[in-house]
Amino acid sequence: QVQLVESGGGLVQPGGSLRLSCVFSERPSGINAMGWYREAPGKQRELVAIIMSDESTKYGDSVKGRFTVSRDDPKNTIYLQMNNLKREDTAVYYCNVDGQIGWRPYDYWGQGTQVTVSS
Repeated sequence: QVQLVESGGGLVQPGGSLRLSCVFSERPSGINAMGWYREAPGKQRELVAIIMSDESTKYGDSVKGRFTVSRDDPKNTIYLQMNNLKREDTAVYYCNVDGQIGWRPYDYWGQGTQVTVSS
């Protein structure tokens, strides 16, 4: 079982920046995508930003141009740089990795980190 641990959340004013980190206990093989999702109160979990196995990236429409996802493979870490934060970015942010080993798919999640954008 791969463990994912997020950090870097907190309270920030509108227009501010935060960088989230997610450390993997180990790097699984057969990765399809790794990245970030978020869940705001009363809303469904939504995609924020992911890196695919071919190194391409995908962003949610509401964060394009403001957020950047990146990875540091030697450190088994992925990051989410969030700039120009807005109140509507307030949510619990979850790190995720999914893939397949042989015929067995996997889908690992972190415990989440709270991001609150407020003045």
